[in-house]
Amino acid sequence: MRDRLRDLTSLVGTPPAFDPDAAPDDPRDLFEAWFGAAVAAGIPEPHAMTLSTIGADGVPDARVLILKDVTDDGGFTFASGRRSAKGLQLRANPVAALTFYWPSQLRSVRLRGKVVEASAEEAAEDFRERGLTARAIALAGTQSEPVPSDADAVARARARLVEEPGLVAPDWTLWRLYPASVEFWQGSETRDHLRLRYTRVGEGWARQRLWP
Repeated sequence: MRDRLRDLTSLVGTPPAFDPDAAPDDPRDLFEAWFGAAVAAGIPEPHAMTLSTIGADGVPDARVLILKDVTDDGGFTFASGRRSAKGLQLRANPVAALTFYWPSQLRSVRLRGKVVEASAEEAAEDFRERGLTARAIALAGTQSEPVPSDADAVARARARLVEEPGLVAPDWTLWRLYPASVEFWQGSETRDHLRLRYTRVGEGWARQRLWP
């Protein structure tokens, strides 16, 4: 395995122009610029991100999910069932990290901070915007639990949703991560990476270049 890994190439993308000294004061503005560049470049699923949480045993846990929104006050929004593994972990320890990676542009963004629940109304709106099968799955069972022996559970849930299109899974939750730090990383084939970290200071942000 070691030899196979060493034979693989890395950092094969083409980074866009980036001047850390000219970066905006708010990391939200830089994130939106980088995200827009990823979309314009046709990078598949640029809104996919890794959510890292802390389990009850103190061990980190991670999974990939979709960014739903970045609010005007800087909240990075995602959704899931409250009884899912991530939901239970966030209720017990409401902090998390998010990681975005756009390999063809050699760019990554890391965020760390507290997580809060959005309103029930916002969660319901998000649920109703999901596809029928996705809503039926959320309504029929609990994410990360063993698959139930009842093979018709999803079909029955789908039929209920057709009859009651406004129905919402009772534990569906929308969360927002409010970062205390945001790091922008742009790679280089020579390993002379550009790293810029924003740290929350009061109502504003401090910026600092980091060693590659």
